[in-house]
Amino acid sequence: MKQRTLAMMTGFERYSKKTRRAVFLEEMEQVVPWKKLCALVEPHYPKPGNGRPPVGVERMLRIYFLQQWFNLSDPAVEETLYDSVLMRQFVGIDLGREPVPDETTVCKFRHLLEQQQLGGEMLETVNLHLQAKGVRITTGTIVDATIIEAPSSTKNRERQRDPEMHQTKKGNQWHFGMKAHVGVDSQTKMIHTVVATAANVADATVLPELLHGEEMRVWGDQAYRGQTEVIQQVARQAKDCTHRRYRYKNGIDEGERKKNRIKSKVRSRVEHVFGIMKLKFGFVKVRYRGLAKNANRLFATCALVNLFLARPKLLRTTA
Repeated sequence: MKQRTLAMMTGFERYSKKTRRAVFLEEMEQVVPWKKLCALVEPHYPKPGNGRPPVGVERMLRIYFLQQWFNLSDPAVEETLYDSVLMRQFVGIDLGREPVPDETTVCKFRHLLEQQQLGGEMLETVNLHLQAKGVRITTGTIVDATIIEAPSSTKNRERQRDPEMHQTKKGNQWHFGMKAHVGVDSQTKMIHTVVATAANVADATVLPELLHGEEMRVWGDQAYRGQTEVIQQVARQAKDCTHRRYRYKNGIDEGERKKNRIKSKVRSRVEHVFGIMKLKFGFVKVRYRGLAKNANRLFATCALVNLFLARPKLLRTTA
């Protein structure tokens, strides 16, 4: 075994490189409106009393966001903070003076956000912040939905699957879980509306809830076809740009197929949002039992997706 160098013992390494995680956390440090989000949580946060003083609101909020960005459970984020110097620096923890908040503290903070339904308010606060920075909602909305899987096993305490989750068939494959319905701005790709339902709820049934009412155009896939009247009830001047049916028993309507391809150039932008949510942040499966808890996580994640998408412009304005 080689003798340990001073760098290994004290952290003064000779060689270093700024990792993608370090760059990501530096960017998020600048683009997240910490003061506004802390002010949102502060009225509901426990005040110092006779017991152990509570951890600061901003510190707990930073830990909560790390959970969403890196798909960490309550125990996992505690262990990761002990293991990662970068994450400790982001949260502001000095192990020479204090320990990392334990998983129970993290869990209680998460329950506080869920009970007060602050996930949706986070999304509203972030969107107002982005509009103040020039990232505005325009008159075009793309509607779509994605399935977030839930455990289908019955090997648990209740010996049953989550009763608030349901199964649905997509193509030739069955899925069990919840569905995230989103309304996304066609230009900025900013999520302005989110609805969480069980997976068996049809996409078109929540369409009115995904529109803000000022649309001139509404894009969507064939799950929303035939909803022109519904769209115009919410947004009277909106043009229905959802995909139309082009396959029939007698063949294919090439004209309608070509129109769908043109519409897809705009509609496909919603997939960028789902790509960040699922591939970047790892939100492909629910973590908690029940729809309300997972919906709160979904709303908070959508707020962070908006900040991630808008970060190039936000970083230019802060530079």
